[in-house]
Amino acid sequence: QVQLVESGGGLVQPGGSLRLSCAASGSIFSNYAMNWYRQALGKQRELVASITSGGRTNYADSVKGRFTISRDNAKNTVYLQMNSLKPEDTAVYYCYAVLVVGGTVAEDYWGQGTQVTVSS
Repeated sequence: QVQLVESGGGLVQPGGSLRLSCAASGSIFSNYAMNWYRQALGKQRELVASITSGGRTNYADSVKGRFTISRDNAKNTVYLQMNSLKPEDTAVYYCYAVLVVGGTVAEDYWGQGTQVTVSS
């Protein structure tokens, strides 16, 4: 059983930076792939960044070069460093953890979401 608690959202001006955190508890963190999704008002939820249990990362084209996903297994925490923020980045950001065993999703968990607003 895993619980995800997100923090770090807020209001920032275009060109500014924010760091989102997602702290996991209740199970073995290091075996999970970790992901950040976002959902803007009136739009579907989209994958922003992911990091596997082995440390491989992937980014949406819209954020590549500006965002960085990382994990600290000792702290059971995944981060999303967001630089050069644009108004188009405004959305609710969600942490998603997934455990794959034998090629099958065994467990998955969503965080509650944290609001990011980029505006001048």
